[in-house]
Amino acid sequence: MIYYYLLLVATVFVFAQAEVKTNYSITKTDPTNISIPNIPQTTSTDVATECTYYNSEYTINPAEWPTVWDIATSNNMNTSQEFQALYNSIDWTKAPNIPVRTISAAGGLDLAGYDTANDPACWWSASQCTKPKVEGVNADIVSCPEPETWGLTFDDGPNCSHNAFYDFLMQNNQKASMFYIGSNVINWPYGALRGVKEGHHVAGHTWSHKMMTTLSNQEVLAELYYTAKAIKYVTGVTPLYWRPALGDLDDRVRWIASQLGFTAILWNLDTDDWAAGTEPGVTQQTVDQKYQDFIAMGNNGTFANTGNIVLSHEINNMTMDFAIHHYPAIKQSYKHVLDVATCMNISHPYIEQVITFPTFDAAVDGNAGSATGSGVVPGATHTASQAPFLSPSWFAMFIILAAIMRLG
Repeated sequence: MIYYYLLLVATVFVFAQAEVKTNYSITKTDPTNISIPNIPQTTSTDVATECTYYNSEYTINPAEWPTVWDIATSNNMNTSQEFQALYNSIDWTKAPNIPVRTISAAGGLDLAGYDTANDPACWWSASQCTKPKVEGVNADIVSCPEPETWGLTFDDGPNCSHNAFYDFLMQNNQKASMFYIGSNVINWPYGALRGVKEGHHVAGHTWSHKMMTTLSNQEVLAELYYTAKAIKYVTGVTPLYWRPALGDLDDRVRWIASQLGFTAILWNLDTDDWAAGTEPGVTQQTVDQKYQDFIAMGNNGTFANTGNIVLSHEINNMTMDFAIHHYPAIKQSYKHVLDVATCMNISHPYIEQVITFPTFDAAVDGNAGSATGSGVVPGATHTASQAPFLSPSWFAMFIILAAIMRLG
């Protein structure tokens, strides 16, 4: 009797799980064997030369993609057969009942009327909440767990003028988590290829860098999906991790990301490097002082029991130069400077498991380096539960079946 009851539970549980229909099948790259052409744009450190547009084998058919730098439902993507199949495969009746946010007259998020004290939506922009209050939602990653560890991250790439910066990282055998904007990946594919080729942890940063809580469910889904698809199309890997523009997310956005199997990576230290000279009261000296304060935390016990994740940017040469200038002091003050995948022991930060990141222990013991697998890139036309890792539904089924076998 118990046997048949458990079998029924397992069957109902598995088939009740929604199959989220994604199509990341199109790619021109074996991520374990990336070749980047030797052209001025990929070798020069002159900004004008680096940022001269080039045609490549990754040049897209614009009719098949969202408009670059527009919301990802643009160009009728939201009515395409592919996107409709994805959208309709999600059980939206289970989505949190959280309203779409609005932009204030001043251009920021309108917090008027929101209960910031109780923060029912775990809205980061209102409260810096990172622990979801809705079940079935992936919690944010906000710091490296290991003591005295600097989590090195850069947003807004791939920037066309990053050659000198990536050269510097390579010369120092330094890996970072790079959060790439989908539109930038389409515009500068060789830059994205270099990030994967040199072993950086590549993650998504939306298609158009809009504040995600101000977008509709369709728009949020499209921003996440087409960014991941662009990264896969160019580099051959589909990231499972992402970062919202300006950190703006709540449990509605988290829930949608979780339907794709995506987890947000935020931060607990912000350099404000992007704002130097553009925002009132923020100068280069302001940013330098922030770096110096964060560096001092490596020696004063602030991170004696845990690590950090630091928000910095690849957005322009000034922000990259900040990182280069302060890097020696960061290395001197912190025991470990690592990408987030490594500091979190995330061996497979991509759907395709052909690239394996080192564990924290392997990295700090000097055995780091992205190990590659067979070089065979799996066909990525799949449902969420068919990705090459155990989805919650399959994992639960195996547990239940194991129990059945023991009882039988």
